[in-house]
Amino acid sequence: MTDRSYLTIARNPDPTSALGYLIMIPIDGGMVVKTSGTWPREKALYCHPIPISDWPLEPEVVEEISLLSCARRGAAIDIVADRARENRSQLVFTHARGRDMIFWQSQRTQRQARPKGTVPRARAHGVVDVPITIDTRERYPYQFRNRSVSTERGALPCGDYGIYLGDDLYAAVERKTLEDLISSLTDNRLRYAIGQLAALPHAAIVVEARYSAILQSTYMRPALIFDAVADYALRWPEVPVVFCENRKLAEEWTYRYLASAYYQALNAPVDRQETLAASPNPTSAKIRQWASEHHIDIAAKGRIPRVVREHYLRAHGQSISR
Repeated sequence: MTDRSYLTIARNPDPTSALGYLIMIPIDGGMVVKTSGTWPREKALYCHPIPISDWPLEPEVVEEISLLSCARRGAAIDIVADRARENRSQLVFTHARGRDMIFWQSQRTQRQARPKGTVPRARAHGVVDVPITIDTRERYPYQFRNRSVSTERGALPCGDYGIYLGDDLYAAVERKTLEDLISSLTDNRLRYAIGQLAALPHAAIVVEARYSAILQSTYMRPALIFDAVADYALRWPEVPVVFCENRKLAEEWTYRYLASAYYQALNAPVDRQETLAASPNPTSAKIRQWASEHHIDIAAKGRIPRVVREHYLRAHGQSISR
């Protein structure tokens, strides 16, 4: 008969720490982390690793959870408790915000982070090729994989992703992580950004987080964040702030929003359609059709070569931007 292992939870003796508990995990001779709760019930808990020597000599033990197993599985540690409820959890090792991080999550919190269902693959409004300009300052931009989208890099006057009509930015989306949203609230960057976006025919801000995630903020009081978001909604109702559950859904929302704006532009009155047709940012599909008609070799998919695009613009009497 093997000795039973325990997950030991003790109070953090440091009263100034926001992470009020110490967890002793019975693996690799003992692993100790600081965290804010005794079990990941409503949300995943951030864990900060500390040396095992920092475990108190006389800990104030809150709970000892008898374990059936505690084992590494790739970049995670699976924990199975010897009890009927709240018996499975996982310590996930990941990398975010430029540093290594650990999160303690249960099956319930994992399901909440990954909602059921798959992202639909149907084209937005049936538009074949949506020309999206990605701001050059976006370090890790959306890829819009498996979408009818042609992307180009350019310096947008505002927003991170945009649709042009001629030389004018017609629609734009500003992308924010929750941390960036809160930071831009504290120094008023968000106020100026929304003011610029409001000057466009269509604009929005998409946040890669749930609205409820604001409650977890330790940088700014949640009530102040709620108030600021509500205040901006009243001041600039033409620029909605949309909360998505994760980056994947935020990317999907951005695609749908910009595709809808482009569809609206295509179906606008004739004078605006003529403006679009004369755009120095023609769609990839239009360039490919023209290239095929003029027996110019070009791949059926992927980025349009610059020389082919310039050839098209010259043939249509349009200026070439450098």
